[in-house]
Amino acid sequence: MNENDEPNTADLDGIHDVVVVGGGPAGLSAALVLGRARHRTLVVDAGEPRNAPSSHMQGYLTRDGMSPAGFLARGREEIARYGVRLVRDRVTEVTRDGHFTVVLEAGGAVRARRLLVATGLKDELPDVAGVAERFGRDVLHCPFCHGWEVRDEPFGVLAASPMSVHQALMVSQWSKDVTFFLHRVAEAELADQDLRRLAAAGVSVVPGEVAGLVVEDDRLTGVRLADGTVHARSVLFTGPRPVPRTGLLQRLGAELDETPFGAYPVVDPTGLTTVPGVWAAGNAIGFAEQVVHAASGGYRAAAAIVGDLLMTRLDAAVDA
Repeated sequence: MNENDEPNTADLDGIHDVVVVGGGPAGLSAALVLGRARHRTLVVDAGEPRNAPSSHMQGYLTRDGMSPAGFLARGREEIARYGVRLVRDRVTEVTRDGHFTVVLEAGGAVRARRLLVATGLKDELPDVAGVAERFGRDVLHCPFCHGWEVRDEPFGVLAASPMSVHQALMVSQWSKDVTFFLHRVAEAELADQDLRRLAAAGVSVVPGEVAGLVVEDDRLTGVRLADGTVHARSVLFTGPRPVPRTGLLQRLGAELDETPFGAYPVVDPTGLTTVPGVWAAGNAIGFAEQVVHAASGGYRAAAAIVGDLLMTRLDAAVDA
């Protein structure tokens, strides 16, 4: 199925067994399992993958180095083989009156017996000139995703989240030349244990606000402080602020758990939320879900949904 293909109105008529909201790794993985289990499944995807800025993804066995766009395209082809349909649209509302009614932004609505929310999250980057433009290229956030490709280069780490010290320590696995820019954090705010660990890891700590990046010939070459000082760096790690896309779950009444990295739904081991019939997977349930984790979570949720639909049907037959 081409990524621009959309089902016509007739394809959306009737009741779907499952509507999957979100066509990233979690949603497509779930759709694959559901399609193979012979369930009528629709994926609604707004086309806003979190890893779109990256040209490659790493650490996924047999898919190491594959482009995120290529991975999703392959996934869409695979689900189509099992009769799963995908519509490029956005879900604006979900209501429930026995079944779920899923309202689409382009107009119309679809009905479903079960719902899987795989809407992911949005990364809000630090407000530093050049960071957003270079993100996914030489401004990075995950050493497991990109560390090997930039190993042994001069790293910078921009303090931007509660995990910044941890990030600076972690990236020292891939380079022995790491500079931790405190940016708007005072050195006195760092715990003594953090300072000792940074020193033990050979990480240099530089106080002062970061004003912007130095880019030459479309390559990062340095980090400029507000006082004009430039520190030569060819890679900058930073932690975006994750903003979970949990609006639908909130409106459905799902219980959320407040964390330092946003509010995520309370789920059981299969991804079932506190709302009966509603599962969640991928970055919709946690900021640290990598592609491989998201795909696994989607698979697990789909398997649970298959069992739930079966038992519901059998119980109804027994009680009839």
